[in-house]
Amino acid sequence: MSSCGRYIEWKTGTLDVDFFIDSRNHVYIHSIRSSGSPTVRNSIESELDHILPLTQLRLAGEGSVFGTSERLAFSATSSRLQYVEHKQWTEGDGTYRIDVVTKDPKTELFVNSKYSVFEGIPILRCTTQVKNRGPKQLYLESLASLSLGYLNRGFKNWWDEFDVVVANNNNFREAQWQSFDFAEVGMGDVGDSDFDRPGTRAAVVRSNLGTFSTNGSLPMGALTRKDKRQTFMWQIENSGAWHWELGNIVHGLYLIAGGPTDQHHQWTKSLKPGEDFTSVTTAVSVVNGDIESSFVPFTQYRRRIRREHEDNVNLPIIFNDYMNCLKGNPTTEGLTALIDPASKAGSEYFVIDAGWYSDVEGWWSSVGVWEPSTKRFPGGFNVILDKIRAAGMVPGVWIEPEVIGIDCPEASHLPDDAYFQRRGVRIIEQDRFHLDFRHKDVTSRLNAVIDKLVHQYGIGYFKIDYNIDVTHGTDANASSPGDGMLDHRRAYMDWINKIYDRYPHVILETCSSGAQRLDYHLLASHSIQSTSDQQEPHLYSSISATILTAVTPEQSASWAYPQPEYNDDLNALCLVNSLMGRVHLSGRIDLLNEKQLALVVEAMQIYKSMRVHLKDSLPYWPLGLPKWGDDWLALELRHGKHRYIAVWRRGGKGHLDLPIGPNGLCHFEILFPCKLPTSLSWNFENNSLSIEIPRAPSARLIYAISP
Repeated sequence: MSSCGRYIEWKTGTLDVDFFIDSRNHVYIHSIRSSGSPTVRNSIESELDHILPLTQLRLAGEGSVFGTSERLAFSATSSRLQYVEHKQWTEGDGTYRIDVVTKDPKTELFVNSKYSVFEGIPILRCTTQVKNRGPKQLYLESLASLSLGYLNRGFKNWWDEFDVVVANNNNFREAQWQSFDFAEVGMGDVGDSDFDRPGTRAAVVRSNLGTFSTNGSLPMGALTRKDKRQTFMWQIENSGAWHWELGNIVHGLYLIAGGPTDQHHQWTKSLKPGEDFTSVTTAVSVVNGDIESSFVPFTQYRRRIRREHEDNVNLPIIFNDYMNCLKGNPTTEGLTALIDPASKAGSEYFVIDAGWYSDVEGWWSSVGVWEPSTKRFPGGFNVILDKIRAAGMVPGVWIEPEVIGIDCPEASHLPDDAYFQRRGVRIIEQDRFHLDFRHKDVTSRLNAVIDKLVHQYGIGYFKIDYNIDVTHGTDANASSPGDGMLDHRRAYMDWINKIYDRYPHVILETCSSGAQRLDYHLLASHSIQSTSDQQEPHLYSSISATILTAVTPEQSASWAYPQPEYNDDLNALCLVNSLMGRVHLSGRIDLLNEKQLALVVEAMQIYKSMRVHLKDSLPYWPLGLPKWGDDWLALELRHGKHRYIAVWRRGGKGHLDLPIGPNGLCHFEILFPCKLPTSLSWNFENNSLSIEIPRAPSARLIYAISP
């Protein structure tokens, strides 16, 4: 107890969180730290200027008490919230929970800030629920799920002691992390000031606008100490709009993260008396280590929040006819040539990608019927599907369910309010209308499509793609375009989960022009994620080496597309690109010679031997997080004493000393490819594994055992 307030202490075994209620009955997260870390408590009076109210929200007509309305901090509404009650408990599965309820005495808006921690995982999961208990209609313009202040407690000169790390995620260049010091992003020491609650009004901001949730940036970020002794990392779990900002108050760093806002995404939510709303979910970790070590708990956390599916246990090999292969032009002849080599290589699923439903090649404006083409398959679609099954594989198909082409005859069969609209006009994007999954006619129609493909054609795998970007959403039957977007995304995920309920053995892959929706709103349900549409194998290596920062290995599907014109080293690199996650085999394997196909078979056999460990493994980066142009890349997966190390050489010198650590290795060997020249030896002087790969570009998969 303090003379000016009191603490709520919440201990979970992995994280300790202290909430503080001040003399005005306002609530703050005072500190969040790894369990066992020392508590740093200066005088409360000196700290209150550095920390933020527990919840950041903004109501229409109300601005900021300080700063700028462009930032989420300092809103007038948040500054009025007062403590009502709290409840903490532990559930039977080991989940620790605490709810802290506050209210705005002016509007009678009640706010429930909900936090949870899974046993053994140092990650705080956060959502915010608001309910209008007042007599007047309110308009919510922002509602963050995470509000943390004074992240640099004990380290005043944060501009010198911390770096901010962001994850760029562009098409063909996914999951590329970049570190900045604060001077490089326009923040730093601006001296002391006698202004009331001074801040620079600057912030590091990442935000997404549109239906591509990760177009430009992953919904993640990190704040890490330069001495590598502590890292905060966060992710926002929404498949639409999201926003986070890292700013400063006086000399205290703060983080605010959540879903759409009016300022950034045209999102306003009407709350009539008695109505409530729940924010998107944000998760934040606190690790006593560097940024690379933070991905271990996030991998564990992602497994914990994910829907259970046998696909993430069995990790079957998938052949898909698209990438560097048929490229959206499947026919009976073309597919027949691929079925036998795909089966010989070890594929367990065979997915027919885009184009199977169209009689013409330029089919984007006519998609939406989802009936097999009679011209592409003159003997009937079941002829090719039966060949796939006869070869021991399960057939799958590509589908883009959220759109209907403007030239599709089905487009006139649904009412206008079944589509995204602005001011009563259907939105057209790249010759396609966007369906609104809040509408029962939309889900009923698509349920009939899925049911027919499963029952009549025996489809066991759906590659669910999405290739347009509608920026703000729909204003039909919504408080705002952003409100329509968010409710559509939630309705869409409800539809996805009901497919799983009906067909628990069917696999649903999420793909959005590669990984333009690489988020754990989607991935908490879908068992597998396409990682890129990158067509150059040596460039794909940079994605394969970093993608596990964003997705678990057993959900991470990277292309392996060997070609007859590639030499053995480049084909080996193609295959290694996919071996540390999920195999998406493609390429013109029907044109490979016997020796080349044998290399593919070797890789797939190795994959089948290692996947029993891969599904529970944890990622590490012996050379640090790779950069796009690095000559050498390395990714390690650990499962107990078992270690799988992928090493890519794309240029530079042919020798690498790979840091292993003080405990060393008691066994190491080349796992794949066995017949290409490679040299491995242990360097006792610096506890490293010396690797020589004489030709580039090439790659190797190494198996090692720790003592």
